Amino acid sequence: MSLAFATAAASGLRLSPFSLSPPHPLRASPSRSLLHAAGTPFQRPRRCGCGAVVRCAKRTGKRRYPSEKKRLDQHHKEMLRRVAPLEGSEGRESGYWRLSKLAVTAREDPGKDFTGISLPLLQAIAKAIKFPVASMLPDEAFTVIRKSFDARKVLKEPQFTYTVDMDVKKLLDVEPRAWDFIARLEPKLGAVEYMPKEKLASDLVSMLNVSNKGYNNELGISDTHNGSVCPQDKKPRVAVIGSGPSGLFASLVLGELGAEVTLLERGQPVEQRGRDIGALAVRRILQTESNFCFGEGGAGTWSDGKLVTRIGKNTDGVQAVMKTFVHFGAPRNILVDGKPHLGTDKLVPLLRNFRHHLGELGVKGIMVSDSQLLPGSGSQKLSFDAVVLAVGHSARDTYNMLQQHNVDISPKSFAVGLRIEHPQELINSIQYSELATEVQKGRGRLPVADYKIVKSVSDIGAENELDNAEKSRSCYSFCMCPGGQVVLTSTDPSELCINGMSFSRRASKWANSALVVTVSAHDFKPFESHGSLAGVEFQREFERRAATMGGGNFVVPAQRVTDFISNRLSVTTLPPSSYRLGVRPSKLHELFPPYITEALQQSIIMIDREMPGFLCSEALLHGVETRTSSPLQISRHGETYESTSLRGLYPVGEGAGYAGGILSAAVDGMYCGFALAKQLSLFHGDIESFLGKAQKQTGFVKY
Repeated sequence: MSLAFATAAASGLRLSPFSLSPPHPLRASPSRSLLHAAGTPFQRPRRCGCGAVVRCAKRTGKRRYPSEKKRLDQHHKEMLRRVAPLEGSEGRESGYWRLSKLAVTAREDPGKDFTGISLPLLQAIAKAIKFPVASMLPDEAFTVIRKSFDARKVLKEPQFTYTVDMDVKKLLDVEPRAWDFIARLEPKLGAVEYMPKEKLASDLVSMLNVSNKGYNNELGISDTHNGSVCPQDKKPRVAVIGSGPSGLFASLVLGELGAEVTLLERGQPVEQRGRDIGALAVRRILQTESNFCFGEGGAGTWSDGKLVTRIGKNTDGVQAVMKTFVHFGAPRNILVDGKPHLGTDKLVPLLRNFRHHLGELGVKGIMVSDSQLLPGSGSQKLSFDAVVLAVGHSARDTYNMLQQHNVDISPKSFAVGLRIEHPQELINSIQYSELATEVQKGRGRLPVADYKIVKSVSDIGAENELDNAEKSRSCYSFCMCPGGQVVLTSTDPSELCINGMSFSRRASKWANSALVVTVSAHDFKPFESHGSLAGVEFQREFERRAATMGGGNFVVPAQRVTDFISNRLSVTTLPPSSYRLGVRPSKLHELFPPYITEALQQSIIMIDREMPGFLCSEALLHGVETRTSSPLQISRHGETYESTSLRGLYPVGEGAGYAGGILSAAVDGMYCGFALAKQLSLFHGDIESFLGKAQKQTGFVKY
């Protein structure tokens, strides 16, 4: 059954507008000139009883003390030795060895699009296992699992780095003289690991297909399609609101396991959505329900299609999602590429195939002809056993509705800033030096150059080191799009917000990336009258300022980076921009309050020290980038994924504050689908034994 996609808000209702108290004014221009980049911020001193000052390291995330890290490494090494058969034992005649950090120089490697076994790679493998003659190693014994490009300046020259699985049986069948070296091979942390069997995560469709009795019996999946557990007229009914990655994967799991799924999407299918975006880019017509943020596939569809994540790219859960993408039409090289991306041109057909499969499962869509309740009109109630809320980070009307119904929501940290654009050839030259000619607009041996930057900057105005420690911020690159373009992601004509996108080949002559600064609840105090939506109003404030600064009609305010650093607007002409609706010379250094502006200025100066030429007159800043992730989090239980304040509601994905990107959102939706299916008695197995434990996500992701 084909899907019809709703043109209404996720709730089926459009909220009536209401007046908001005006925010407190924010200081728009820096009061101090930027004289130098900040050094490492001091940590907050702690005073003991005798009056001495003790400086303690600030521990966050996975950072550990050296002694802790040493003990943990020793533990991991011991675990590796226990898994591997004893040296020289017969157990070593089978199984697999995963060899990591195999380096092949860029000059010797066949190139970025080659994922086979080359002689230079065999030489790196031979060195890792201490085999004397690389050419004697059989190609068929090795499989490339990961290939990435490393152009860091600390290396003598750029190189491709491989992870390879070695099949011992195939190796010994062809080259029995390799036994002496396999017998003595030692496990090494992060470099050499033994596996009794090959790690092969399956795509979800194959895993959940009940006709496959192997998976069926092991997973504990009941054959719900023939009614053995849930008769057709008694299937549990689930509404999934939003067809972004989290909503699609939740729908896929629940549909395959036998639930009656109704998928609601406010925007249009990708075919019509593409036409609406074309009308915006050419005729400045913004469809408020079908644009770069709203519609089938979510906000990531018309972006770079990045498939990078911080939740573990080699975990079984992430691999299951990746292989499901391949099942629906993604190129297989995303399974090997160290920085996989699809590009909008590859995402559109993938989503079409995904939609058709959901239709075959019986997943239904709803078309709402009029979502606005008129005075005196009644409302229609739809009954479901559960509702999966998978809206995106721009569903502000849905956030308002949830707040009005007292759903537990809390503000969450995110980041705001500007998008910087350079000529792509300049970035290629900075990153690759004389090898830059090997890029050839995405068709050469080397990938189009990108960069990833994270800096810690401090408030220059801090009066002492105590204040300085408290006011340090992270400034980082976000959604870097090599060979891409700057695009409009506004959802309201009175607001201006931008992002970057690129196609699969990344052949544009521009490179762009957001440079953003972290902000938190402390920064939202001028908007605290809006309660848990203070972060949303914080975003809106600067989107409205940017719209005013651009002069309207979706013209983007822009400024040379050299002028931005100097707090001036020295010229009225700007270098070329990829943004198609026009740019206007503007004082972007007056757009944000000083603590954001100065953090951006400091970080740009520090970046230029590492990448000489980054700070140049050809570099153009565009305003404003505010929707890096959700500004709030909807509270839920860790194991069941159910809302802590409203039974039957399951908030997932980026809009709920639990993901930050295509992959992490898809994984969150997938795990939620299994958790909900278990509560609905559609699933009785232990998914963690197959896909591993779900990674706890904060929705604050640095690309």
